[in-house]
Amino acid sequence: MKLSLAGACVALALSTAAAKAADTYEVLGKDGKKIGEITLTGAPKGTLLDIEIAPGSLPAGKHGLHFHDVADCSDVGEYKKSGSHAGHAEGKHGLLNPNGPEPGDLPNLIVLGDGSAQAGLYTGLIKLDELKDANGSALIIHADKDDHMSQPIGKAGARIACATIK
Repeated sequence: MKLSLAGACVALALSTAAAKAADTYEVLGKDGKKIGEITLTGAPKGTLLDIEIAPGSLPAGKHGLHFHDVADCSDVGEYKKSGSHAGHAEGKHGLLNPNGPEPGDLPNLIVLGDGSAQAGLYTGLIKLDELKDANGSALIIHADKDDHMSQPIGKAGARIACATIK
């Protein structure tokens, strides 16, 4: 068997390119101040998410987590300028929906008793380059848990945190 140094260089270049595909964004809380960070890494068929929320930042429990259509968190505390879920289609919200899910649907974020959260998630529903299109997107954390079925947002409630993705 013949080993090729050129092949090893190509493999190293590809792994280096993949490592550079990660982008980190600030997560803003209800008052517009930074409460954490989200790092998104492009994967061949989706997106990896690493979320870190500082202690004291969010209420304990499960919180709906979605990608929204527009990279706009300027309406602090409301975060409605982020638009609808990425890929929103009437009646298709929810990871458990037989007609869904929408590309912006994600599992719930679990916040610990001290108000912090750490999560490593993967979605095969949307790629990083789609999130970083011309109008960008936003990661929204909701006040309540997503039941992954109810329309239009799984009873997830108000938007309490936002990260712009460009």
